[in-house]
Amino acid sequence: MALKIEDYGLIGDCHTAALVGKDGSIDWMCLPRFDSPSLFGALLGDENHGRWLVAPADEVVEVTREYQEDTFVLVTHWVTTTGRVDVIDFMPHGERRADLVRRVRGVEGTVTMTEEVRIRFDYGAALPWVRQSPADGGNALIAVAGPDAVVLRGPRLVAADHRHVAEFSVTPGETVDCSLTWYPSHQAAPGPLDVDHQLRVTRDWWRDWAASCAAPEHYRAEVHRSLLVLRALSHEDTGGIVAAATTSLPEEFGGSRNWDYRYVWLRDASLTLGALTSHGFVAEAEDWRQWLLRAIAGDPEDVQIMYGIAGERRLTEWVVESLPGYQDSAPVRVGNGAFTQYQGDIFGEVMLALHHARAAGIAETDLSWSLQRSLMQFVEDNWTRADNGIWEIRGPARHFTHSRAMLWAAFDCAITGVREFGLDGPVERWEKHRDALRTEIETKGWDDHLGTYTQFYGSGTVDASLLQLTQIGFIEPTDPRMLGTVAHIERTLLRDGLVLRYRTETGVDGLPGGEHPFLACSFWLAEQYARSGRLPEAVALMDRLVGFANDLGLLSEEYDVGDSRQAGNTPQAFSHLSLVRAADAIELAFAAEAQG
Repeated sequence: MALKIEDYGLIGDCHTAALVGKDGSIDWMCLPRFDSPSLFGALLGDENHGRWLVAPADEVVEVTREYQEDTFVLVTHWVTTTGRVDVIDFMPHGERRADLVRRVRGVEGTVTMTEEVRIRFDYGAALPWVRQSPADGGNALIAVAGPDAVVLRGPRLVAADHRHVAEFSVTPGETVDCSLTWYPSHQAAPGPLDVDHQLRVTRDWWRDWAASCAAPEHYRAEVHRSLLVLRALSHEDTGGIVAAATTSLPEEFGGSRNWDYRYVWLRDASLTLGALTSHGFVAEAEDWRQWLLRAIAGDPEDVQIMYGIAGERRLTEWVVESLPGYQDSAPVRVGNGAFTQYQGDIFGEVMLALHHARAAGIAETDLSWSLQRSLMQFVEDNWTRADNGIWEIRGPARHFTHSRAMLWAAFDCAITGVREFGLDGPVERWEKHRDALRTEIETKGWDDHLGTYTQFYGSGTVDASLLQLTQIGFIEPTDPRMLGTVAHIERTLLRDGLVLRYRTETGVDGLPGGEHPFLACSFWLAEQYARSGRLPEAVALMDRLVGFANDLGLLSEEYDVGDSRQAGNTPQAFSHLSLVRAADAIELAFAAEAQG
């Protein structure tokens, strides 16, 4: 059975990623892209669905792990009854091929290691044809199924009941390298890597990237790691930023709220762009802007809330029958049916992201502004429509207050582009629509009896997304209406001090079951506290939230307070970018306090 979500560490090469468990087993890996079918799928089943174990055969006394400085080179330190050994896991960066290396290094005594490989292509459905290759002294194993092939190098593996195993020992200073390389099955297997060189190059690349990070004093380490996570979830070739490295990790254990997050949400990617530009990563912002312009190019009527990594539009959702689900949480889904939804808020998020890019000094082009003009024409023609909201509600379309405010932000950003950056556009008409939206929101989206903005017009309920109204400049954090909304969120959406997205029991989303508090929403509340003069409460909540990260600083989507464990897909870009925003707000609040 799969480990707890927080027991996994991420390694990646900015094209795909793998999850390495504390037990030494790689239980999730998709090659060559984040959204490719898995060849190690034990995370969503058991070892029979594919895994790669490298761990001591001797009795284990202690296991600790860490990333080497600001990298995704993962080092697991094992202490056994016979000695100490380190396993260094990394995916080489910059080789234009898909490799994973597991270096075993003896530290003390003599430690016997076990290697077990179970390759199951196509989400566990395809058992490969496996053969020994005459290359590499006979120690190369080649596995092929359909279009996919991998070559494994290292200690000689022998077949044993649909798996391959090896056993070897290491002494102090001795290293043994195990490597896996994916390649198209119609091509020849790539040659072996120079592991020393690749380890050095990969470490240097991550460190060089992180060195330009402008992190705040407070929560510096957490912000650093979060920005690194956002980079690791970015596809280097296309610029697309996936929402998470996994699919179908449950929002409710044993439930059916299991979704595929290995795609690019305009919302998540737009917010990520804002986090990157505010911390000095302008080149990455430009890469993402280019991805965005390619993805949305065409008829604005066809703009989607999410795309594939290269801008693919068809993300048809289907159930993977070959995988039983994480700790029996079924179904396992590939694709995401929400790509067909209309969500008005994405236009605000996209326009905000492009505004931040302009403000960061990224030059506007004829193509980029003309596309924004085209988007704004669509917004003008459709701003009165009901939608499915930020949370991809699979119930009826409604006038969600958050979506309405985001459409207000879209007009506001377009107006700023004209008024402050000298771009051309029908600014008077946009101002008329913007002002009409504000009036509508302040009347239909506000409940006088409850003293709060509401989830959707006339609902009488709140939604954590309302915390974003201050983030987009719709209302000041200290405005009485915002303070009333925060108070109502505190009364109705807090569970054990953490924020639920909304109350699922109202039936608004048309789905059975519930979910755990959403980490991004809890970070939004910490940000709101910091920006509204409640700094001690902001710090207390922030300290608690960063404490939910695992030993490597990784956060998933939600947190199960009752069982003290992470829930949902991991690592979650939304959680990490919201951490960055909250840390920045707290830093500003401390600075303001120091100035008196």
